[in-house]
Order: sequence, then structure tokens, then C-alpha cells
Amino acid sequence: MTKTKKTVNLSPYFMTSHVPDYHHIEEFQNRTKKLHEIRAFGIDPFPPKYVSTQKASKIAIEFENQEVGHSDDAASGNTPRFYVSGRLVLFRSMGKNAFAHIQDETGRIQIMCNRDLTKVEGFHPTEDLSHIKFIEKKLDLGDILGIEGHLFRTQKGELTLFAKKVTLLCKSLLPLPDKHSGLADKGIRYRKRWLDLITDSQSLEKFRLRSRILSSIRKYFEDAGFEEVETPILQNIYGGASARPFITHLNALHQDMYLRIALEISLKKLIIGGMQKIFEIGKVFRNEGIDKTHNPEFTMLEAYASGWDYNDMMEFVENLFENIAVALFGDTKVRFCPEGEATAHVIDLKAPWKRLSMKEAIRVYGNLDVDAMSDQEIRKHLIKETHIKEDEIKTMPRGNLIAKLFEEFAEPHLIQPHHIIDHPIETTPLCKLHRDPTLRKEGIVERFESFILAREMCNSYTELNDPELQRKLLVEQAEAREKGDLEASPLDEEFIEAICQGMPPTGGVGIGIDRLVMLFTGAESIRDVLFFPIMRPESED
Repeated sequence: MTKTKKTVNLSPYFMTSHVPDYHHIEEFQNRTKKLHEIRAFGIDPFPPKYVSTQKASKIAIEFENQEVGHSDDAASGNTPRFYVSGRLVLFRSMGKNAFAHIQDETGRIQIMCNRDLTKVEGFHPTEDLSHIKFIEKKLDLGDILGIEGHLFRTQKGELTLFAKKVTLLCKSLLPLPDKHSGLADKGIRYRKRWLDLITDSQSLEKFRLRSRILSSIRKYFEDAGFEEVETPILQNIYGGASARPFITHLNALHQDMYLRIALEISLKKLIIGGMQKIFEIGKVFRNEGIDKTHNPEFTMLEAYASGWDYNDMMEFVENLFENIAVALFGDTKVRFCPEGEATAHVIDLKAPWKRLSMKEAIRVYGNLDVDAMSDQEIRKHLIKETHIKEDEIKTMPRGNLIAKLFEEFAEPHLIQPHHIIDHPIETTPLCKLHRDPTLRKEGIVERFESFILAREMCNSYTELNDPELQRKLLVEQAEAREKGDLEASPLDEEFIEAICQGMPPTGGVGIGIDRLVMLFTGAESIRDVLFFPIMRPESED
């Protein structure tokens, strides 16, 4: 390293999202040479273990308002001693002393290396190369170091570790992006997430928050008496949602298998088996489009409670969101500022949430009275006022036409939390018909979807447990699949058999974890809350 502040320009490595032939990059060649020289000194550049005693942020918090002494006190060993480790992200030499910043997963701390008192673990100095010169010439930004040192405060008041011993923990062979330029290309950030996490503390914090959200969800369900279970990802027959599946092949049995599109079918079998309250958080896979709120592989939570209905689930869900907000922020309000807008939305998650039937939502937000419109009038309105083509809806049944009206004219207005209840049966083959005789006659089911920021956050039913009606609806879905509906599911005789053996009254809910995390982290795109989102093949970018 030079005697001035060290920065590394963006190399071709950071200018493309595909994997380059970095062996020809000059920086890689220089660092590889240093690696061989370090080994020639008898130093292991990749030791197996190093124990840190404290994290950077914890030191800053603990000693924020404390007197810790000056550099002379630290040099004499009369101040608190710590072992820290992290990446070298800044280095500047100033004659007798050299200052550096070490970054761990919690933040940064300044390090001071001294010409006379700082030693490099395993290095024996020569006439031409002292300990401080070894640090300057053989170490690079991005190297992972262990530092044993004593804490002091500089004349400018910055907490600093006076390094007594520097241990090389990992020699990096490729540079980090320039800290000012960072990773401007989102495609590179998504593909090379490790670089995104190293260079963008906000991105790292977003994923930490995701972990805390999952922990809060599990605690909420467990405190309510739910048991967490796991069900198979590979399935002989897929179902539980309208989606195209991913197909794979099981060599041992010489048969095609499907990646699950939902958790529902397996979980209902457990309810039939006598479990009372269960939930699962797991990956599901739908061979569908990719956009800001959809990724073909995503995380779903599904929960079922024996003896509950959709009203119980409504209350349970809105309290879940409120509980998460209070656990994370100490308040029921979260702020979300859409990209390109100057004003942030303040979303209040406090229960109870507004409840509207699907028809009421269309009337309130779309100024349309569905009951006064014929099927043909609905079709004409959709074709005239939206991007929908006539061929897409010319054979669509009335219930699906109503759902289309809702999607186009009501859903964009659901910014604050809403429960949209009582959906047409055509949209929902696994849901119980409404208990109200009038709504039942209209073919309305006991279902709700929850919306926030015009995004569907969850889907819930009073679950259908009538085996005769269940078979009828699933047969209709299977017939639609045979006629070319690629999102309809095949007939699952084993599931119908299970329903025939008796499922108690049950409330069920499915929550998209990734969209939930987007809400609480303020993320615009689902890719911002997935460590490794699905991307195009690099050769097509």
C-alpha cells in the first residue's frame, strides 16, 4: 500500500454482471504475487481460527462518553484491550504511524499501527522490511485482519485501537469497489450480493431486519399455540394455488416430480390427522413472470387453525402485522417513500383494519356497481378502460370478471391496510361457501385478501371441508387444465381421500414473507429483500 489514502478504481470486474476472466486483471496478478511472498515469509495467509472479543459498534457504544486515555496510555497497555477482526477498508500512512479502518458486520473502527510497537503475527523482519513496511507493502484493502490492541481517543476525539499485533486472516485477491462509486448497477448488486453487503451497510441492515422479522413471526405464532412443521418440496401432484409448476425428474423412481407451488395440501392433511394449530415457513416455486413483487422462488408462510374461520384469521393477521411493527420500531406506523415521489406514505398497521367486500371495494374505489352490470357490460368496460384484450376475457366466468374489475379499479387505491372479503367462488376452489344464505346463493366464499401499498399481503379462507363440493371444484379445475389452462392444477385423488376422512372446521392463511419484508424495510423491489433473486442468464444481459 502507498503512503497515502488507498483507493482502488473500478476494474472490469465491477463493470459487468457476468464472471470475467479476472486472472488477467492487473490487480489480481499483483495480489497473487503478494500472496506467494507472504507464504515465503512462513506466514499462513488463511489461518483456521481467530477469536474476536468485541464488535466495532459495541466498542463505539460502550465507550461513547467515557474517558479512555491517549495514545501514550494505549502504547503502555494501560487502556482497555480488545481483539477485533474485519476487512481493511481504508489505509493511510503518516510516517511513524499508519491509520486504517477495519470493518466488521456491525460497523467500522479506526486502527493505528506504530513503527516501533506494532507487530505482524508470524513475520520476522529483515533489513529491508520492517513490520510497518510489511503492512504497507503486502496488505491490501479487502484483506481480513485480526487486531489485538488497546483503546484510546485521538486528539480529534475518534476512538482508535493502538494495534500491538496484526494477524492476517485472509488475503483477498480481488479488490473491493471504490467506496465512493460503490455498485451503481443493480444487476451487479443482485448477482454479486457479497459485494453489495460489503459496500452498502443499508443493504446489510435490510437483511438483518429480515432475520428479525422472521424471528418475530415465529414467536407470535408460537405464543398463540401454533406448532411449526415442515412438508415436502418435491411432490407427485402439485396444488393449492393457480400457478405453473417447475418440473424435475427423480432418477431413483424414474418419475417426474414437481416443486411445490403452495404449502396448503400437505398442511391440511396434518389438520385432518389431528394437529390443531400449525404453521410452516418455506420456499415455494411458481414458474411465472418476474417483476417488482414476483420472484419464481419465494418464501411463504401458511398457517391453519382447527376451529377457526376467516374472521378469526383476519383478527390474527392484523395483530401479527401490528406486533411486528411494535417489536421492530416501537410504533404501529411505518414510513414508505415510493421511488420518484417526494412524500412518504405513513402506513398505520394498528388493528382493526378497514374491511370491504370485493364488490364494495369496486363500488367505493372504482365507482362501479357490479350487481347492476351484465357479464357483457363488464367485458366491454374492461376492454375499453384497461390494457386487457377481448380474447383474454371472452369466455371468462362472471366471478373472474368481477375479480378483474377489482384488480384494475380498486386494488391500486388500497394503500392503507385493507381486508378485502367475500370473493366469487370461481377464484377460489378450496374455500367454503359463505354462511349467509344470500351470499351463498350468489356463489360468494368466505375468503379475504389483505392489501397494503396496493400489494396483496396475504390470502385467507374458511377452509372447504365438504368432500363432495371439494371434488366437484377440483374436477372442474382439472378439466380446465386439460383444455389448456396452464395454471390449473391436476386432480389430486389422495387429497380428496383425506378430506373424505374428515377435516374439522378450519381457518387458513398464506402470507408472502418477501412482500411483508418489503413493507417493513421500505424496499421497492422484491429483489432488494432476497439474498439471491432469480436473474437472466448472464450471457443475455
